[in-house]
Amino acid sequence: MRRFLIFLLIAALLAEVYTFQAVKAATKTKWVHWVYLAVSILVIIYIIYAFTQFDRSKGQNKQSLFTMGLLLITVIPKLIIAFVMLGEDIIRVFGGFIRMFMGDSKQPFLPERRRFVSLTALGLASIPFLSLLYGMTKGKYNFKVIRQTVMFPDLPDNFDGLTITQISDIHSGSFDNKERIEYAIDLINQQKSDIILFTGDIVNTHATEMHPWIETFKRIETPALGKYSVLGNHDYGEYIEWPTQKEKNDNFAAIKDLHRQIDFKLMLNEHIKIKKGDQEIALVGLENWGHNFKQAGDLAKASVGLTPKDFKILMSHDPSHWEYEVKKHPGNYQLTLSGHTHGLQFGIEIPGLIKWSPVQYVYKQWAGLYENLGRYVYVNRGFGFHAYPGRVGIWPEITVLELKKG
Repeated sequence: MRRFLIFLLIAALLAEVYTFQAVKAATKTKWVHWVYLAVSILVIIYIIYAFTQFDRSKGQNKQSLFTMGLLLITVIPKLIIAFVMLGEDIIRVFGGFIRMFMGDSKQPFLPERRRFVSLTALGLASIPFLSLLYGMTKGKYNFKVIRQTVMFPDLPDNFDGLTITQISDIHSGSFDNKERIEYAIDLINQQKSDIILFTGDIVNTHATEMHPWIETFKRIETPALGKYSVLGNHDYGEYIEWPTQKEKNDNFAAIKDLHRQIDFKLMLNEHIKIKKGDQEIALVGLENWGHNFKQAGDLAKASVGLTPKDFKILMSHDPSHWEYEVKKHPGNYQLTLSGHTHGLQFGIEIPGLIKWSPVQYVYKQWAGLYENLGRYVYVNRGFGFHAYPGRVGIWPEITVLELKKG
């Protein structure tokens, strides 16, 4: 860990030095140089101060969200500038050795930096800077309704055309714009689906985070087949230091009760039968099960009495559960709904052309629909945001799934 921190400090220092050199090469105006230095120093001081003020007993809050956003919007552009300027330095040094070998003493070993290269570096750095800035101001509430049809040969006839609205990863403690959240609730209601399913992470840590939003989320209309939910990894309060075990337990109980307060039926390793006419399907709701996170989910307990022939919709917050346990399970879970990844809140998605996010190197299933031997998992990109207070390219999602027989 110490070596890694030293590496980060050296990289940050080099990025700062190279960025200042780029600014100096791009303009000879002295006051611009001084303004850049003053702003950089103030930002660095604020970031260091904010991190020293982080309280492990409280966890993420508005200040820590802003600090993380400020850190990313500062460091990433500077690293791009450093990469370009380092490339120029390699060429300058290589050229210097060639001139020295050729006996050319008329030019200095290292010529001055080219203004064009510095302007190019600054231009390239403006792309992530502006993108991250947009993500923090607009992108985090750029809600998208994504529609997906899924075909099943064993879907009971009466459920042909069943529509499901799925939301996931609310993270209510991160919200700061009531108008945009109310707009998203209106979008959910406009879908007029048969059933609404929420796949976990109602808060970042504390039940109190949801209190200002209870009435807002109670506005989600209850459809004919009901509203159901499960827990996510953040709902267990395991990412902070609690003064006592009782306080942690009380918070967990309060978080579970939040679902009742917004009129969702919280499912804790159990299943229910949903009926239409004389046919039924099973809705199975698990506690969190993650390959690298809390494993409270108990698929066997939740499925007591079910057979492989029963058509099942499984709610399991973390898609790694599908990868490691569900997709080849003999119990035959036809459709799994997950969330958790947020698509890292950063990536590029152009339908039919590209779908990329760094999170794909950690999760095989990270956004959208995936299939294995006729079994499917849909990974919702998340309703809210966490850690980085924004979204770039991976927008907050309201999913509408239509199940069809075929």
